[in-house]
Amino acid sequence: MGLPSINISFREQGITAIQRGQRGIVTLILRDTIPEKNPIEIYSTADLPDSFNDFNKKQINLALMGYQRPPRKIIAYVIGSEDAYNEAMNYLETIRWDYLAIPEIQPEETMEVANWIKSLRDTKGIKVKAVLPNTPADHEGIINVTADEMYDGKETYTAAEYCARFAGLFAGTPLTIAATFATLPELVDCKKLTKDELDEAIKGGELQLYNDGEKIKIARAVNSLVTTTQEKGDSFKKIKIVDAMDMIHDDIKKTAEDNYLGKYANSYDNKCLLISAIQGYFDQLELDGILDRGKNWVGIGVAAQTAYLKSIGYKTPNGRTVEDMEEQEIKEANTKDKVFLAANIKILDAIEDIDLPITI
Repeated sequence: MGLPSINISFREQGITAIQRGQRGIVTLILRDTIPEKNPIEIYSTADLPDSFNDFNKKQINLALMGYQRPPRKIIAYVIGSEDAYNEAMNYLETIRWDYLAIPEIQPEETMEVANWIKSLRDTKGIKVKAVLPNTPADHEGIINVTADEMYDGKETYTAAEYCARFAGLFAGTPLTIAATFATLPELVDCKKLTKDELDEAIKGGELQLYNDGEKIKIARAVNSLVTTTQEKGDSFKKIKIVDAMDMIHDDIKKTAEDNYLGKYANSYDNKCLLISAIQGYFDQLELDGILDRGKNWVGIGVAAQTAYLKSIGYKTPNGRTVEDMEEQEIKEANTKDKVFLAANIKILDAIEDIDLPITI
């Protein structure tokens, strides 16, 4: 039968209070001498292990810079100089984190990591993201960094060597704003692209930097998704929107697992309590400026519940089939151990484009 499942999906169109999850965890896979305790959790520069080499210390410091705030923490998983990523991947699948970067990843290794992230998100419900160099993965879980020649006045960095910085920046971005035009004050220069080149890169799902002559900024906070579908529209290209969706997924899933699964009879009244808790969570996200006010709803998934009742040959006590039942009867019907819910939410985007014709 497998583990009890909670399937929470997001489409372009559509007893315990749910608590907002703490987000903003960056994981780095580093090549170094493997410490006795692995991985190591780092909250500030004071936690940097003396045993780490200078390159890895620099990478952690870059990640800790964040944006509006620093990341909640850095999880540094260390592998040997010749080790593959399998052991690290197996471990990371068992813990909680948001963004991954691998500073010394080689070009031939990026798609292996990208496919792993896709699998975690699409088949296992583990909503994590990776910041990878020059990886056109065409997926919302992969941020494809093609920015290059980042110069801080002393050193020049490649895309791979600056992915940790971007991972920390996204982890430190509140869900009420986007990282579009976020400045990187430590940089004095980067590879210069024309407006047309930047537009083309962004359309191609590339994370690029923009030098406005005074500051170095993220051109637009997009992931690598290029190919849209009915279920994944243009909103899924935005790092901000995907981060909000991931938080909502994780919060509802964790609360259901901790407080509902196996703990209540599957009655209509208890389903309504779960619905009420989720609706209250949506209402709070509206107050927090993450969801658009008055446009978020959750309830019994009538279509899915109807299909399920038909599949088991459900009949009312007086012998009527599903085709003869009213909608409220379908909502209140016994669905054994299954709960079918449906939700419609509208996540607020950030202001990124201003159209202001001025007539003189």
